[in-house]
Amino acid sequence: MPLKFNTLLRESGLAPRDVRLVRHKDQRSSPGRSPYELWRDDRDAFDAYQARQTVADRSKFNAPIWASFVADAFDDTMFVGLYRKEDRKPLEEDSPTPHVVGGIDSAGSCDIYALSPDENLKDLAERLIIDWGPGKRAWVQRADFQDKEVLEIRAARHEPPFPGFIEFIEPLSRIGKLPRGWIEALRSVRGVYILTCPRTREQYVGSAFGGDGFWGRWMTYYQTQHGGNVGLKSRDPSDYQVAILEVAGSAVTQGEVLAMEGRWQRKLQSREMGLNRNLAGK
Repeated sequence: MPLKFNTLLRESGLAPRDVRLVRHKDQRSSPGRSPYELWRDDRDAFDAYQARQTVADRSKFNAPIWASFVADAFDDTMFVGLYRKEDRKPLEEDSPTPHVVGGIDSAGSCDIYALSPDENLKDLAERLIIDWGPGKRAWVQRADFQDKEVLEIRAARHEPPFPGFIEFIEPLSRIGKLPRGWIEALRSVRGVYILTCPRTREQYVGSAFGGDGFWGRWMTYYQTQHGGNVGLKSRDPSDYQVAILEVAGSAVTQGEVLAMEGRWQRKLQSREMGLNRNLAGK
């Protein structure tokens, strides 16, 4: 017989009727971070995101305990903890939306819940995966009406393995949202990269030689959409595909990295038929 989530609640002394199951997965296409990325990288921001709920959803949270789940990098429903609801008050002034870049929640449109972590099932946070079932749009459910099946209890936190530098290919919109291990790997090396526009099929070849390696250089594109490049400024913003062409050794100088960049620009003719307009290294 499969293990059920309500069994775990009862074994912890909690009545399922007192628990609301809350699955966090924001479907909006606005730039920002998903609930999973907030949980993974910025717990304070996740707490702020979870605590702020629209007034229209108030009736869904009429229970003293929330069992919180996020849709992880694999879209699995991952348990992240139990929280006790202690208080609720309206949002008193316009405030930035915790997970959407440039988003604003208007005063009075949201409730702010005072939530405190419950120690029960704490050891299963980030390890327990449940089957949420077909009704994923119903993101708040009563535990006593929905006895979820436990699919997996992982031995440790689960992060997708880094694919390697030469195999790395991601859209620019993902650069600020990569797993921590990936970011550390990309920060550790320098070299030559390529950006490809999915709309025009044009290419830009550049080099990374700063202290934060590839990731640091790409974050300037992620934040500005052009990174100061003349060719990219001349086009409408696009979600460029990012890939690595060549990794430089640790002893290679900045001048040698720029020479590598120029060689790839000649090979791919990115000046004649691409987006390279600046001097080499820009």
